Amino acid sequence: MAFERGSVMRGVAAGVLALSMLGMTACASNKPPKTFSTQSDEPGLNPFKRFGGGKKAAPSEAGIGVNGYLWRASLDTLAFMPLASADPYGGVIVTDWYVNPETPAERFKATVYILDTRLRADGLNVTVFKQSKDVNGAWVDAPVADQTATDIENAILTRARQLRLSNIKN
Repeated sequence: MAFERGSVMRGVAAGVLALSMLGMTACASNKPPKTFSTQSDEPGLNPFKRFGGGKKAAPSEAGIGVNGYLWRASLDTLAFMPLASADPYGGVIVTDWYVNPETPAERFKATVYILDTRLRADGLNVTVFKQSKDVNGAWVDAPVADQTATDIENAILTRARQLRLSNIKN
């Protein structure tokens, strides 16, 4: 039996068209298209909200991306150290090296990470770095006592609680 070239091509084209129409109807839905927002009340993962679980910030925190009390308390607590950078939206405070006049052979640097929009102890992380002068006068890294970062975290949390209590209206 002989095949004509035009009829085979028409059959293939008709088959592809039929399959594509079938595929399009499988994608149809009566639901409205899903939209994404930065403030979601739905439970679950919200990729636009860092560590907050999609909960809205309290009114006192509307200006920055982290807990306002932790932010202010961190700046107050580390006020004796020179500030290298501060990012209120990312919640990162980095100090520059601080040399205590009583111990000029040591210097310290701190980084504070505010991880939550709520006033919680686990919403704060402090890292402390220490350097000492060696015999040649060059700065070399030195170990820091684990309690140092914990003490700074506790001081920040205490100050944040004080700030919060002073803002509560009776």
